[in-house]
Amino acid sequence: MPLILFNKPFRVLSQFSADGDKATLAHWIDTTKVYPAGRLDYDSEGLLLLTDDGRLQARISQPRSKTPKMYWAQVEGEATPAALARLEAGVHLKDGTARAVFARSRPEPAGLWPRDPPVRYRKSVPDCWLELGLTEGRNRQVRRMTAAAGLPTLRLIRYSVGPFTLQGLAPGEYREIGNAEAWQALKRHR
Repeated sequence: MPLILFNKPFRVLSQFSADGDKATLAHWIDTTKVYPAGRLDYDSEGLLLLTDDGRLQARISQPRSKTPKMYWAQVEGEATPAALARLEAGVHLKDGTARAVFARSRPEPAGLWPRDPPVRYRKSVPDCWLELGLTEGRNRQVRRMTAAAGLPTLRLIRYSVGPFTLQGLAPGEYREIGNAEAWQALKRHR
């Protein structure tokens, strides 16, 4: 079975099995013979990789692989150089220190789809977009890191995992890549 690159919509569980009335991967993907290579929170959007190849899944998701992941985060507040430096230097979380490989301001991503429901807008509180790179994937890590740096996350989109990106995928869409091609892309990406 090929590697599936899926643009997970907002408020979708990263699993096929039902959990109450929450939407799951089964609403968009016709096979249940694949498993997520890593997770993406219910209230986060973006790239989720799925495979039936255990070795490929481990290579993508195991912490020792240090597969880079890039996120776009809309945050509340202004991303000062000090806040960005703090994210890169490391912030203390309950489960240890976490640091971004890089943290930088960016304009709102071009061609970004609207979110339903939309992000709350507050006239008196500015917001901005960040681009963050991580090589680990703890539970709700980006959200906890930005909050610790004084920039609570309003919207979170995973743009890439290693060499794989959201490019050309609308929410709920997916494309498939053969396993051999996926392994080659991972080897070239080091």
